Amino acid sequence: MSSSTTRHRTTRLLAGLGLASGLLLVTRPQQVLDRLAPAFPAERRWLIRVLGARLVAQHAVVLLAPAPDVVRVASAVDLVHAASMVPFVASRRYGRAARISGGLAAAYAAVALGLAPPTDRPAPSAG
Repeated sequence: MSSSTTRHRTTRLLAGLGLASGLLLVTRPQQVLDRLAPAFPAERRWLIRVLGARLVAQHAVVLLAPAPDVVRVASAVDLVHAASMVPFVASRRYGRAARISGGLAAAYAAVALGLAPPTDRPAPSAG
């Protein structure tokens, strides 16, 4: 099996895991919060479902079309999400959820970019 095939499969595996986690957030937000971030306010649970829906859409696209440009855009979205969590990391109510969500998003972005299938574009010529 070639390195490109392995990267393609690993990219799809990561996308499948992201899709599954998004479905979990959409369908069972309170159970996830109870286990991972019990201080998160119940009246803000809708935010968990919105995050889950974004994960489902994003990872479904990567799963269906794991092209390098698609993986880069998905990784950029995750990096923006991770950055948006930074202001909340010290919060008593939101901190644990922000650290988990932001940390996972940053990790996914880094791993996905590292394992993304190589681009099919020819290298630019010098001169």
